[in-house]
Amino acid sequence: MTAFFARLVLIAFIATVAAPAFAQDDPVVAKVNGTDIRQSDLAAAEEDIGQNLPPMQADAKRDYLITYVTDMLIIAKAAEAKKLGDGADFKRKAAIARNKLLMEALLTDVAKTAVTDAEMKKVYAEATKAMGDEKEVHARHILVEKEDEAKAILADLKKGGDFAAIAKEKSKDPGSKENGGDLGYFAKDQMVPEFAEAAFKLDKGQLSDPVKTQFGWHVLKVEDKRSRPVPDFDKVKDQVEQYVVRKAQADLVTKLRGEAKIEKIPAKADAAPAAPAAKPAEPKK
Repeated sequence: MTAFFARLVLIAFIATVAAPAFAQDDPVVAKVNGTDIRQSDLAAAEEDIGQNLPPMQADAKRDYLITYVTDMLIIAKAAEAKKLGDGADFKRKAAIARNKLLMEALLTDVAKTAVTDAEMKKVYAEATKAMGDEKEVHARHILVEKEDEAKAILADLKKGGDFAAIAKEKSKDPGSKENGGDLGYFAKDQMVPEFAEAAFKLDKGQLSDPVKTQFGWHVLKVEDKRSRPVPDFDKVKDQVEQYVVRKAQADLVTKLRGEAKIEKIPAKADAAPAAPAAKPAEPKK
């Protein structure tokens, strides 16, 4: 469906619902050939334009949206005069657009119902309960290409070498070398298996033997170990809300699919290949 057709469907919807029953807080902002354009129509148009709406002051945006809706109305009227809405293709697309609007309306309604303080606190509690058992390690590492290099670095460290200084000088990891090889805190599943296995076996302050991974050879030093801290509810509230909304919507779709009788018609098999042409009869000798 083209963006232009979607706009025509939007304006057809606006024209259909533009009835005298509007509340006082939805004022008429313009008229086109006797058809009211209301504030809610501008809001619908703004949503339709989305990120394509250029930045502008409030008055300029109002005029822009009025022009946008006005153009759609007069163009839609001209299309109706040519009976372009009577074709089967248009009606099929209009039905798809209507169904899409209805789908979005229902999913939005489900989202509003699902997002309650009680449900969000419940999801937060379940998620943070599992997090409380997860361990994290704060480690530094020095990455080099060869095992001999890693062994030499480890020997220097055992003699009292400064880990951060050596990492800045010799580590091949661009993401951590300027921070003295500091990787911060990480959970076990955030690192490749060989690296994580070595890091989580070490005690605080210990150095590892050279560890080989797909990136090269590492020497690790564990700075600290802890249980993963639980974030405050306010810091993850938006993420919790998104999860609650998506789960409620997914549950609804799953329920409706289960109740529906859905039949998928197999694609028609390709037509059988034509029989080869008969070989011409050889002339009699």
